[in-house]
Amino acid sequence: SAPLCSLYGHALPQCYSGAVELPQTFLYLGVALGLGMLVGLQRERSASILAGFRTFPLITVLGTMASLASVAFGPWLVVAGLIALVGVVIVGDIAAMKQPDYDPGITTEAAILMMYCVGAYLPVGHIEVAITVGAGVAVLLHAKERLHGLASKLTDSDLRSIMQFVLLALVILPTLPNRAFDEYGVLNPHKIWLMVVLIVGISFGGYVAYKFFGGGAGTILGGVLGGLISSTATTVSYSRRAATTPAASGVAVIIITIASGMVFARLFVELAMTAPGSIAVTGPPMLIMLAAMAILSAIAWFVFRGPSDELPVGESPSELKSAIAFGLLYAVVLYAAAASKRHFGDSGLYAVAAISGLTDVDAITLSSAELVNLGTLDAGTG
Repeated sequence: SAPLCSLYGHALPQCYSGAVELPQTFLYLGVALGLGMLVGLQRERSASILAGFRTFPLITVLGTMASLASVAFGPWLVVAGLIALVGVVIVGDIAAMKQPDYDPGITTEAAILMMYCVGAYLPVGHIEVAITVGAGVAVLLHAKERLHGLASKLTDSDLRSIMQFVLLALVILPTLPNRAFDEYGVLNPHKIWLMVVLIVGISFGGYVAYKFFGGGAGTILGGVLGGLISSTATTVSYSRRAATTPAASGVAVIIITIASGMVFARLFVELAMTAPGSIAVTGPPMLIMLAAMAILSAIAWFVFRGPSDELPVGESPSELKSAIAFGLLYAVVLYAAAASKRHFGDSGLYAVAAISGLTDVDAITLSSAELVNLGTLDAGTG
C-alpha cells in the first residue's frame, strides 16, 4: 500500500492498517453494484445500444476492484483499467454504428467513464460523495426531456442573463481583494460584491421562475415572484396598470400587497445567510411583519380577487449596470452607517436607515448585518 498512500496521503483507511477490512470491501462493492444498476436501469429504459442494466454494474465494480487492487499493485492499475475501458467503448461504438437506429450522441459513453471513476473513487474517498455523484448521474440522464425542454424555453436574452450572473458570481467575485480599505473597516470589496451576488441571486431566481411560469403564474404566485424580483418595480407597474385600466385595480391591490410582504421574507433570508448568529434576535421582527402582510394579503384576496393578470417584468436583475449600481449603493450605505454609528450613536444610524430605506431596503439590511458581524453594532439595534 506504500505507493497508494504516498499518492493519497492519509485519506485511505489502508494507510493506517495496510489493508481494507473485509466488511468495508464488501460495502464498497455493494455500493458500486447498486449505483451501476441504477444508472444501467435508466440506460436500459432509454434503449441504449452500448451499455445497459448489466454493463453499468460491471463497469462500476471494475473501477472499485481496480482501486482496491491498486493497494498492492500501485495506482497505475486504475489508469490501466480506464484505458482498457476506453478501448472497449471504442469497439462497442464501432459495432453500434452498423445499427440502423444508431444514435451519434456520446451521453452513454460519458456516463460509462463517469461511473468507472465513481467506482474507483469509492475506496479512496468519501462514500457519501460517490453515492451522490452516482445518483446524480442517473437523475441527470433521466431528466433528458425536461432539460431539453428547459433549454428550448431559453431565449438569447435569458442566456445572456445567465452568463452575466456567472460573470458576477464566478469571475468578478473571486478576483476582488478580501480586506477593508477604510478607517471603519467596512469597505471590503470582496464582501461588498458578495452581497451584490446574494441580492442579484435572489432576484434572478424569481426572474427565472417568472420566465417559466409567465402569464400562467396566477395572482398569488405573481405577487410572490414580483416581490422576489423587485417589489418596487412590481408596485410601479401595477399602479400604472390600475390607473389606465380600473378593472385591474383589484388584482393590483392583491399583487402589490403580496409583493410587499415578500420583502420581509427576503430580509429574513438575507439575515440568516449574512448574520446567522443574530437571527434569533433579528429574525422574529421580520417574521411578525411577514405574518402581518400575509393577513393583509389574505384580506385583499377575498375582497378583490378576480381574473389573474400577467406579471410585468423589466430587465434581468443580473444586468451588470444594475449590479454595480446596487454595489455602490450598498457601499455608501455601509460606510454612512458605520460613520454615523461612530460619531452620532444609534440616532445617526436610525437616520441613515430611514433615508436609505426609501431607496433600497436590502442595502441597509445587509449593512446592519455586516456591522453586527463586525461587533460594532448589537443585534437588537440592528
